[in-house]
Amino acid sequence: MTSDQSRKKHLSFMVLQLNDFYYQDTVTVTVKGLELQLVKILTLFTSIDISSNRFSGEIPNTIGRLKELYLLNVSHNEFTGSIPPSSRNLSQLEALDMSSNKLTGKIPSVLTKLSFLSTFNLSYNQLEGQIPTGPQFQTFTETSYNGNKGLCGFPLDRSCSSSIVPVPSSVPSSGDDWQPFLHGMGVGSRQTHLSR
Repeated sequence: MTSDQSRKKHLSFMVLQLNDFYYQDTVTVTVKGLELQLVKILTLFTSIDISSNRFSGEIPNTIGRLKELYLLNVSHNEFTGSIPPSSRNLSQLEALDMSSNKLTGKIPSVLTKLSFLSTFNLSYNQLEGQIPTGPQFQTFTETSYNGNKGLCGFPLDRSCSSSIVPVPSSVPSSGDDWQPFLHGMGVGSRQTHLSR
């Protein structure tokens, strides 16, 4: 085996000349066990993996402009804020990994429209609320959501409880107790003084 055969070429640069000078990148990416050779990635990004860095701040809403993405991995960083709603524009997306960040808020229901999504991981964030339901979302296991104590619904074993405010079972009977009760209900906030 030659040294060229033993080395795996992951990134190559090639200078081409047409009217102007430019260069072309070729990257081999393995996604879900399949090797893909991506060409001209500077003009057409199809895979972005910035995992395991120390990136912080919010994920910009402009991420939705990268409509040809097949893979987006921003895991193991320090991203905060919510999942950008513009993610709904990533209609070609097959793999999305935003795990191990500090993302908050709800999972946008628009993500259920991503019909090609087959790998999905939001685990170990600070997300809350009900997990949206949709054809693709029904295929993801609880490992996609582990570590988010505020999430509930399928496939987790935590059901979403409705926030019903309990009604008092009885009205206070003593004559002096009725005013605080009415103040709590939002009645009686205006005081009227009667002269005797």
